[in-house]
Amino acid sequence: MPEFVRSSVRLAALLALGASVAACGSFNEASRKFANSITPYKVEVVQGNVITKEQVDALQKGMSRQQVKDLMGTPLLASVFHANRWDYVFTIKRKGVPEQERRFTVFFNDTGLDRFEGDEMPSEQEFVASVTTSIKNPKVPRLEATPEELAKYKANQPAPATTPADTSSSDSSATPPASYPPLESPQR
Repeated sequence: MPEFVRSSVRLAALLALGASVAACGSFNEASRKFANSITPYKVEVVQGNVITKEQVDALQKGMSRQQVKDLMGTPLLASVFHANRWDYVFTIKRKGVPEQERRFTVFFNDTGLDRFEGDEMPSEQEFVASVTTSIKNPKVPRLEATPEELAKYKANQPAPATTPADTSSSDSSATPPASYPPLESPQR
């Protein structure tokens, strides 16, 4: 390769390197916005149980373990060494939302729930508002049906089909048959 071509390639590489170094130092708001728009997707990480203020308010001393589990969900941490303690931990890492971590602990004794302690828990609406940053005014759905809606739902349900066997006795349809027919026909 002639010396002229080599020096031209070196000069072009040196100019490209200088331009890229100069570009790194001149980030403004528009270039930051552009760089953030092409960054790779970050996975949303949600771990644990969301515990709300309403759930905490429903806890009562003396509740059984099953009642607590039905209300709060399965604990994230239940240690073999601390059988009378359940720990509920909730963490969320999401782009555009500050990282959240909440802890809540319930303690049992021989008669049931003894006590509980933990962080201040948000209400359901406060929690929804804290994770919906992209929506300006998030609409939290109503979680109960009005009596009119329930009546309308019941009116739209088809009546249960009855067969001649059902009309003879309502108790016989509730009990299973004493024996079942064979799955395969007998071999002859």
